[in-house]
Amino acid sequence: MSIISAPNALKPNTDNDFLPLQGTDYVEFYVGNAKQVAHYYKSAFGFQSVAYAGPETGSKDKASYVVRQNKLTFVFTTALRPDHPIAEHVQLHGDGVKVLALRVDDAESAWKETTSRGGKSCMEPTTLADKWGEVVLSGIQTYGDTIHIFVERNNYTGPFMPGYKEWKTIYNPPSTGLLYVDHCVGNVGWNQMDPWVRFYQDVMGFRNILSFDDNDISTEYSALMSKVMSNGNGYVKFPINEPAEGKKKSQVEEYLEFYKGEGVQHVAMATSNIVETVQQLKERGVEFLQVPSSYYEDLLSRVGHIDEDLAPLKELSILVDRDDEGYLLQIFTKPVEDRPTVFFEIIQRKGAQSFGKGNFKALFEAIEREQSARGNL
Repeated sequence: MSIISAPNALKPNTDNDFLPLQGTDYVEFYVGNAKQVAHYYKSAFGFQSVAYAGPETGSKDKASYVVRQNKLTFVFTTALRPDHPIAEHVQLHGDGVKVLALRVDDAESAWKETTSRGGKSCMEPTTLADKWGEVVLSGIQTYGDTIHIFVERNNYTGPFMPGYKEWKTIYNPPSTGLLYVDHCVGNVGWNQMDPWVRFYQDVMGFRNILSFDDNDISTEYSALMSKVMSNGNGYVKFPINEPAEGKKKSQVEEYLEFYKGEGVQHVAMATSNIVETVQQLKERGVEFLQVPSSYYEDLLSRVGHIDEDLAPLKELSILVDRDDEGYLLQIFTKPVEDRPTVFFEIIQRKGAQSFGKGNFKALFEAIEREQSARGNL
């Protein structure tokens, strides 16, 4: 593992930040049946109903359901006609992330700064208004069919944004303690990691704070390489993975094959109590990757002192890792749909600002067991 710009790589650097980001505004998924998907995320993950857009609100060719838990907002959008571009996206990729929306103070400035540095525009600055105020949107393309939308909503007090109405439901299950988007990981093709690292550096002003090569992330059978990109204040982190040579097919290759291209591999959702959150998620039917009990035999000698009792971590298969700032606890779901593509990470940070490398082997082997069961290893 190498840490770029050590020892200051992990410290916030907002000097001359031409793209100041406040964090992730929302993540939008293109899906085959948004109504059913929204119900799943409410019942399984503890999201609440927020807003809806569809024919009743003037959106004649698509429907969107917005759900939220604390500062974590997901949008699920489906096409209402088979020849719609959203339907074509779902036909090619399956359900997947289309939009990583980033909160900004000035969406027009964000668009001008990024496009002037080589970003490809997908939405010129556009103002949407209703009785609740106005939202300004702009956007650029990133890897695959994924896009970044810059969202300026300082002058808006409605439930989500113009074009949506409040979505009230009787069924609103309790929260599971998920707080906000910690990071989003993208899978890109062979030899494409470094070009996309340069994109985030040059176009968006991010820094490469960590790099992992195939010696860091490998098993007997497969390997990958990864670089972690962070914006100036550290609120937005985008690790980028690419395949590496191995005896068998890696998880990134499997994703690229079934997603039919580059895209978001997983969204990491933060919690302040990972044991309670994972217990609740499991009770609601969320399935997680399992690691062997041997992982915990020398855990404390590898990561040092932790505040948590090892017994529940072992029972739930929660992983522990450390960086120079502290430690973190994390666990990964199995893919949340039948294509082995998108999954989620639950993460609790106890001082750690980035990522260690101690969990990769255990995680990779857990994923490979699932790949083998699917016949894709």
